[in-house]
Amino acid sequence: MTNARFDELIHPSTRLSLVATLAAADWAEFAFLKDRLALSDSALSKQLTTLEEAGYVATERRLSGSRRKVRARLTDAGREAFDGHIAALQAIVADATAPAAGGSA
Repeated sequence: MTNARFDELIHPSTRLSLVATLAAADWAEFAFLKDRLALSDSALSKQLTTLEEAGYVATERRLSGSRRKVRARLTDAGREAFDGHIAALQAIVADATAPAAGGSA
């Protein structure tokens, strides 16, 4: 069972979208992430670095012909943090939509 825990690092919309995209794949190429999230190279690099420093993302840099390619994936810690954050958000929504006990608000 997932431990529900709101994660301030993942919560900003850009990082949440990035982590959600990575959660759906084993690895994702930098160019794919850039296009999918509509981010500049520098903005995506900054978000990946922040998540990598937290241990949530691993990146791999390799040469493809004469070009350097970067790809990223969620680490086990990143997947656990994402799952916990989603569980916490679901709990918040469930509490907000549950009928109030004892009458009207």
